[in-house]
Amino acid sequence: MFRALLLLAFAATANAQSYPNKPIRWVVPYTGGGITDVVTRIVTQKMSGPLGQAVVVDNRPGANSILGSDLAAKAAPDGYTMLTVIAGYAANVTLYQGKLPFDPLKDLVPVSLAGIAPLIMTVNNNLPAKDVRELIAYAKANPGKLNFGSSGIGAAAHLTCELFKQTAGIDMVHIPFKGTAPATQAVIANDIQILVDTPSSMMPQVRGGKLRALGMFSGKRLQAFPDVPTIGEAGGPPLESSTWVLFMAPGGTPKAVIDRLAAETGKAINESEIKDRFIQLGIEPVGNSPDEAKRFLDAEITKWARVINTAGVKAEQ
Repeated sequence: MFRALLLLAFAATANAQSYPNKPIRWVVPYTGGGITDVVTRIVTQKMSGPLGQAVVVDNRPGANSILGSDLAAKAAPDGYTMLTVIAGYAANVTLYQGKLPFDPLKDLVPVSLAGIAPLIMTVNNNLPAKDVRELIAYAKANPGKLNFGSSGIGAAAHLTCELFKQTAGIDMVHIPFKGTAPATQAVIANDIQILVDTPSSMMPQVRGGKLRALGMFSGKRLQAFPDVPTIGEAGGPPLESSTWVLFMAPGGTPKAVIDRLAAETGKAINESEIKDRFIQLGIEPVGNSPDEAKRFLDAEITKWARVINTAGVKAEQ
């Protein structure tokens, strides 16, 4: 028995040392063009050189990212199928507790946090509130009359607004959309008054005069958008909230393989051109270790579970 275990351990080590010897499929459980897809392609393209193999991005959108995540969770744990997740993954652990076709805490394991994108609060130009302090006052004077949109139930944008409501003590109505694009059109048309999303999605509308930016959910102003104050600077609670991009592997993937991928992720992200590209998109470059990535994900799961349970958010049926 001991000899068999020893042989298995030796085989796993040998395979990890020769890794990779064929192309790597990298599942992105969203459509192309969004922050998840863009960051994955930027980083993995840079990683493919040192790895000596092509990295093929496989977009598998559907079911609030569950479709693509399930595909990766059930793949062979050999490092040849990887996954990118965002903040919605941490929310799904609570929203779909006991209903997912895989165990999100065991069947997938963190490899490295690629980057963090603080969210921005934008409003329709007709809203009389000129900053966050005035928005809170207006909401308190008009309970339930302000509508905020999001790219979907459980998205970082949705839960960030729920956290904002809870912290500021205000009542606003959530209107979910099937993605950021229709939500953006709705706030421009004044069908909703508030939309929180990534700076890369919202700032072109702000720069074009179609929306106003009230504040960034960050501890300090972003280098790419220094004219946008933080939520705290704009008179609101000093909240920090973001979406993020985190690389995952199927549970049981050899530690040596995970460590190699984490190391190459960190090297790629620390290349000056990638760091500059991230900063221009409003993304804080990270590239950390598997242990650090796990601690980050665990903290996000706990944070959003508290918000979800307090707000009584229910998953889409």
